Amino acid sequence: MNQAADNVNDMYQRRGFAVPVARGFVTVALSTLALLVACLVFAPSSVSPGALAGSLPFAAIIAIVGLGQLLVVQQGGFDLSVAGGVSLAVVIAAHYPDGDNARLLPAVLLAAGCALAAGLTNGILVGFVRLNAIIATIGVNALLYGAVFAVSGGVPRITTTLLAEIAGGATFDVPNSVYFALAALAIASFILKNTVIGRRFEAIGANPAAARAVGLNVRFHQMMAYVYSQLLCCMAGVLLAGITREPTAFQGDSLLLPSVAVVVLGSTSLLGGRGFPVSTVIAAFFLNQLSQFALAIGVPYSAQTIIQALALGFGIGVYSVQWTRNTKRRVTK
Repeated sequence: MNQAADNVNDMYQRRGFAVPVARGFVTVALSTLALLVACLVFAPSSVSPGALAGSLPFAAIIAIVGLGQLLVVQQGGFDLSVAGGVSLAVVIAAHYPDGDNARLLPAVLLAAGCALAAGLTNGILVGFVRLNAIIATIGVNALLYGAVFAVSGGVPRITTTLLAEIAGGATFDVPNSVYFALAALAIASFILKNTVIGRRFEAIGANPAAARAVGLNVRFHQMMAYVYSQLLCCMAGVLLAGITREPTAFQGDSLLLPSVAVVVLGSTSLLGGRGFPVSTVIAAFFLNQLSQFALAIGVPYSAQTIIQALALGFGIGVYSVQWTRNTKRRVTK
């Protein structure tokens, strides 16, 4: 079975998918460096220590939800329930303890349980019932927001001091949320690139039909992608509840578009297949810093969604052109 998965993965690489690994990483890395240079020249306040200390926690949140979205995109799907998953974790972490630090751990476990249920629901609907991923996850997102209002009543609540210290604090002058994001990156990268499960996961995303032919459980892996995504959304939501002193019931609304944008900017194909966690995390920093740069030069906050959409369109355009050219070369040969 392991050899079969490796064969599918090798076949996947021989078809030209290995080339964009270096290209995608270099593209996003150089874009980030160019952005930092532009910030230093035109808006130095956006890269000051104080500005970075305030913006890095939110870059970490984008990175975490981006990693979750990455796993789903690798299976050729989309998780449009990101906003509901994050928001539910936020309100549970803020409302359930009601200011009592002793109740924080049960609240986190409850949030994780809800995330597991949401992920399984998404995964069963998409992987086994074979519903369209967009339709299924939009429906689950509506259910999640129903739970959000049931828990919060639409009223914000101040987070516990313990969660504020853990999520909103800093260690060695680096926000703690960054360490959580790096831990999520390390785990995702190790599993995807260095384990049999990860090779099977990527092989299934590259070619589900071939993976099914060699005996891999395609539907199970597709289902688990949504579970992983929601668990990462839960982590992001709990951290967000600690970073924001008085989180609202709509904290996750602004994260859906960035979660897709960083995956695309990180060079992962929307057709599924190999994923690039490191590039995705760098893209999260790029996208967040781009927003800070725009604010520093006077672009109104209301235009942030437009900026994110343009970044998403840029990523799709760049990698779509490269994919088309590579495909044409292979067909010609």
